[in-house]
Amino acid sequence: IPVFILAGLLVHCVFLVSIFDIYFSSPLVHGMTPQQTPLPPPAKRLVLFVADGLRADSLYELNSNNTPQAPYLRGILENNGSWGISHTRVPTESRPGHVALIAGFYEDVSAVAKGWKENPVEFDSVFNESKYTWSWGSPDILPMFAKGATGDHVYTFCYAAESEDFGAQDAAKLDMWVFDRVKSFFNSSRSNQTLFSALNEEKVVLFLHLLGIDTNGHAHRPNSREYKENIKKVDEGVKEIALMIDNFYGNDGKTAFILTSDHGMTDWGSHGAGHPSETLTPLIVWGAGVNYPQKVTSQFFEDNFLKEWKLENFKRLDVNQADIAPLMASLIGVPFPLNSVGTLPLEYLNNSAHFKAESMFTNAVQILEQFKVKMSQKKETTLSFLFTPFKPLSDSEQINFLKKTRLYIQQQKYDEAVSLCKTLINLALEGLSYYHTYDRLFLGLSIAMGFVGWTTYVILVIIKTHTNLTKTVQTNNKESTVLFYSFAFVGMIIAFFLLIQTCPWTYYVYCLLPVPVWYAVVRELPVIQDLATNLMSPHIGQSIGFLLVCTLGIEILVFSFFYRSTLTIGLLVFAGWPVITQLWVQAKTTALIWTLLCVLLAIFPLMPVVGREPNIPLVIATGLLTFLISCFSLSSLCKSENKYRSNEDLKVCFYQMLSIALSTYVVSSTHDSLKNKQGLPVLNQIISWMTLVSSSVLPLLSPTFLFQRLFSILLSLMSTYLLLSTGYEALFPLVLSGLMFVWINMEQEALQHYGLSFKPKLAVFNFAYATDITQFRQLHLDDVRRSFFFVFFIVTAFFGTGNIASINSFDPASVYCFLTVFSPFMMGGLLVLKVVIPFVLVSCAFEAVQVTTQLSSKSLFLIVLVISDIMALHFFFLVKDYGSWLDIGTSISHYVLVMSLTIFMMLMNGLAQLLTAKRLELPRRTKHHST
Repeated sequence: IPVFILAGLLVHCVFLVSIFDIYFSSPLVHGMTPQQTPLPPPAKRLVLFVADGLRADSLYELNSNNTPQAPYLRGILENNGSWGISHTRVPTESRPGHVALIAGFYEDVSAVAKGWKENPVEFDSVFNESKYTWSWGSPDILPMFAKGATGDHVYTFCYAAESEDFGAQDAAKLDMWVFDRVKSFFNSSRSNQTLFSALNEEKVVLFLHLLGIDTNGHAHRPNSREYKENIKKVDEGVKEIALMIDNFYGNDGKTAFILTSDHGMTDWGSHGAGHPSETLTPLIVWGAGVNYPQKVTSQFFEDNFLKEWKLENFKRLDVNQADIAPLMASLIGVPFPLNSVGTLPLEYLNNSAHFKAESMFTNAVQILEQFKVKMSQKKETTLSFLFTPFKPLSDSEQINFLKKTRLYIQQQKYDEAVSLCKTLINLALEGLSYYHTYDRLFLGLSIAMGFVGWTTYVILVIIKTHTNLTKTVQTNNKESTVLFYSFAFVGMIIAFFLLIQTCPWTYYVYCLLPVPVWYAVVRELPVIQDLATNLMSPHIGQSIGFLLVCTLGIEILVFSFFYRSTLTIGLLVFAGWPVITQLWVQAKTTALIWTLLCVLLAIFPLMPVVGREPNIPLVIATGLLTFLISCFSLSSLCKSENKYRSNEDLKVCFYQMLSIALSTYVVSSTHDSLKNKQGLPVLNQIISWMTLVSSSVLPLLSPTFLFQRLFSILLSLMSTYLLLSTGYEALFPLVLSGLMFVWINMEQEALQHYGLSFKPKLAVFNFAYATDITQFRQLHLDDVRRSFFFVFFIVTAFFGTGNIASINSFDPASVYCFLTVFSPFMMGGLLVLKVVIPFVLVSCAFEAVQVTTQLSSKSLFLIVLVISDIMALHFFFLVKDYGSWLDIGTSISHYVLVMSLTIFMMLMNGLAQLLTAKRLELPRRTKHHST
């Protein structure tokens, strides 16, 4: 069997990785010629301020007393320059944001994972095209633009990485550092002749990266006093720097200034997904070559921001984030970055119509260059008779466009020229994406083939080894050799085709994977025929009905990823399960409790998403409730005259009660202390970490009787879960595990109901001996329902606590009992632990169900594998790479979630066996009898 499991893991890993190859590969091409506007530029130098993590509304809105948040910038926007909103794309993180601003293209999702500071893909940027660039700020951002630059003309000045502390008194000092350094840099240049002459060159860029706002937003939320104070400080800093630079150059009017942000931030202090608060960033441009404020009487936008900000009369010019790179290139007259896909926002330019038309033409040619390179690359690697070109931009069409535009510019019909260029740019971008996704259908189909083949094979294995539906069939040797060679031949043909077209090695994996998988399926053809005759003869109606019910169940699970409330419907159906199957006749109380708990659990998926409004009193109440339940169980344990009971067991139980009480106290005192800005008390931190460590060991000390062991696991995990809770989700594990206990009892009743076995007494059932005594039985149709219940409960365990299927549903506040200084891996680990705890509860219950219903854990696990594979196939086809960024992000995380759930269930299975069956013996003191 290890071979089977390894094959399974391999197949699933290929499926998981394939999505990044098929949907998200780097869009960059190399080998274009740089394009530059032939006319002289308006500015000699450009100053770029990037206020990391600054939301558009935080900068533009007025305070309660109608004064602006940033008085200097507000004055510029009203009197000197142009303004708007820059729309960013997901993932809204610092690295992709800066690449879009400075290099003009949107990084694909996979590049983000390849590291922040390094330059994983070589790309061209405005800094690289400039004569000199000086930059100040964070060590996370600056090096990646210096690293990719040719020659030695991009200089960086960074502070130490340790300065970025979330628990610090004030992060605004990071910004003060930058402003002070820039001032001293200019002062020192007066006495340094080489530096002075370099600063007076043309095509110079100064880049100030201001991280304080982002750090304060993470630590205190964007609505906090700290975040707003930081904006004021940045405003004053920008004012001082602008005045100082103007003085330094003797007010020559040749400096352009841009202030913008790389991404925004949600109200709960996170960023990364596609919420408007994360994707709307401010853009203010002033100085040489920039338009003055344009007064308008009315302007229409779908949002109501203009009214809120009292800016209805100043023309708002919105851009996409990548449009800022061509804007900077045009202002100082450097070639547009080679990979830029931005469109020059002409309304920002204060220049002749001729200059605008020429700039737009340069922009169009630069994007068309990329299209040509991409097209020739595809043409080279595709057989000529298979190649279908992008129709709207054939070679003749391209020449036609360029000729027309040139003619218009010569005839001084500049508006017509500009609109033609815009059409050309849009077509070229469409063509780029057409060639970028050229192989997608073909790869998607081969992955789907592999998926279907694999699932079919697993179903056949289940039927062959774990049921008595088929007779043993003799195989014919001659036939099998023919089969083997024909499949080998098909594989060779596929490989040959890929070889001619010089495809990357991953294509071989995706296209050749279905071959061995389907070979394994076709080898079992006799089993399939035998099965077909068995099912067809008497119960054709039953078989079809059963299949329909299965499909419906899986569809409900898939749906629940999009709408959490679907789980509520599912749980209500579960509540009626005893009635439908007549189980309640033989066990009325159990069935009643089951129905009640299902209805209770059904409330959770309807609750709001986690982390929005903390509700500490509810967490404390849950702690007390758990404490009461454990008291009740302890007293019943003391009363029971059980010959197996020892004092050690009582001690373990007592320790667990103590830790529940301590956790409850820690939660309340920590949150009070943080509210009063006193930081995290050290004692609380020590207790939290000790609870976390002990909770993994304590269950292993408790007796291995079914309910005692499961209850002990619940208490241990509950004490950790309380520390990680901030609201109603604290109640969830209690209700869930209650339902799990009843589920184990219900499954016993179901076994008897179908007359499958005798009834072992659950009270004295012992995990430790379970594997020896029981004779494993064959699978029955009812076991498919068991497996489905398990998958359903696992999905409920994930979505019931208010998680959404996105990276963004996690609230940093839930780890404050453990640590407050930002460390992404620790925080990430604790948040994953919080997600895993309900999973462990469900897995342990499932383990108990398997053991008490006398099944080998492998057979049920295979059914679970089939169910989750069918779900994954659904999500594979639902992955998007277009549309709103929120959709793209969620579609990826859905697929990754389902695939990792499958890989994860294999691990959970092992963990559950360990937690339920193993026991650590404490050394006992032996009593000496004196004679």
